[in-house]
Amino acid sequence: MILGAAGLLRGLPATTYWASRPHLADAGALCAPGRFVEAGKIITVAGVSAGIDMGLHLAARLSNERVAQAMQLAVEYDPDPPFDTGSPEKTGPELRRLALELLADAAREAEGPRTE
Repeated sequence: MILGAAGLLRGLPATTYWASRPHLADAGALCAPGRFVEAGKIITVAGVSAGIDMGLHLAARLSNERVAQAMQLAVEYDPDPPFDTGSPEKTGPELRRLALELLADAAREAEGPRTE
C-alpha cells in the first residue's frame, strides 16, 4: 500500500493481502492474481507467507535457482498446511468475515489501552 500511495503502482499489475485488494484500484494499480507479482522493478506480495515465495524467487533471480533451492532447504520451507483455506478464493464469506474480525481484534489489542 506504501508503493501505491507513492504513485509507483499506477497502471501496473500488483497484488496485496486479500483484505486490502480493493485499495489497489485506489492507487491506480491493476489487481492481479498470484502470491507475488513482478512488474519491471517492482514486486508486490500477497501476504506474509507469500513473502517467502517472493524472497526465493528473488534469490534465484539475483544468484541462481540452485542457490535459491539451498536457501529454501536452509530455512526448511516446505509448506504443508493442515487446512486448504489459505486464500479467500478457497473459502466462503463466513470464514472471510471471521478472519477479518480476528485481525481487527488483534489490531485493537496491539494499540493497547487509550490514554486521554
